Amino acid sequence: MKALAARRHHRFAPVVLLLLALLVTGGVYAAFAPSPASADSASTEDIETGQKLFQANCATCHGPSAEGSDTVPSLVGVGAAAVDFQVSTGRMPMQMEGPQAIQKPRQFDEEQTAQLAAYVASLGAGPAIPTDEQVDAALGDPSNGAAVFRTNCAMCHNAVGAGGALSEGKFAPPLWDTSERNIYQAMQTGPQSMPVFNDMNVTPDEKRDVIAYLIEQREGSAGGLDLGSLGPVSEGLWVWIVGMGLLIGAAVWIGAKSS
Repeated sequence: MKALAARRHHRFAPVVLLLLALLVTGGVYAAFAPSPASADSASTEDIETGQKLFQANCATCHGPSAEGSDTVPSLVGVGAAAVDFQVSTGRMPMQMEGPQAIQKPRQFDEEQTAQLAAYVASLGAGPAIPTDEQVDAALGDPSNGAAVFRTNCAMCHNAVGAGGALSEGKFAPPLWDTSERNIYQAMQTGPQSMPVFNDMNVTPDEKRDVIAYLIEQREGSAGGLDLGSLGPVSEGLWVWIVGMGLLIGAAVWIGAKSS
């Protein structure tokens, strides 16, 4: 017993306990963390065609192996979802250098976009393109989506997804015309200045709830004129300039009549 007690207070005991704790934590995370998607579902032909499209249209900036450079990010491990988002919204290929890639008419059709996504996904595991069920707003809970959105997204995109200005010429775009799939992919991949909300931070069901909430905002304001849905800024201007102006005008008119 004395020997066991002596070993328990050995100077290396804390180190051993720390290593065991790290091993247990890593094992639990590996068991429960969502597995990244791969390009196994894509055909070899699609990957080869996607590689040709990449070499012809993307390699100039991202490098022949998509390794990136000091100013251009690597695409290894970004997954098919990131490629589908950037290409389907026309943000890539970029039209010109700027604070952030601007949305514009897309340059590749659905098939070519899928082939590009398949090639990039084959370079390293990453988020896959969401399924129709994952982005179906009819299956989401708008009330929970409102809570998730206001906690994680409203500080940039406005409480109803109207967008807003950021620093250094960047901006959070309005979400009223963004497709359900692109909204989900943006949460998955964190484009531009947006953070990544992986499935450990915001679950797939919560992402669908956010989509359901944003879709509801497209039905218009139930309270009348929304003033651009810009919140207290436009409402304050309306109150102080129009409301107070009318009150001052009425006071001047009453004073003139009484005199």
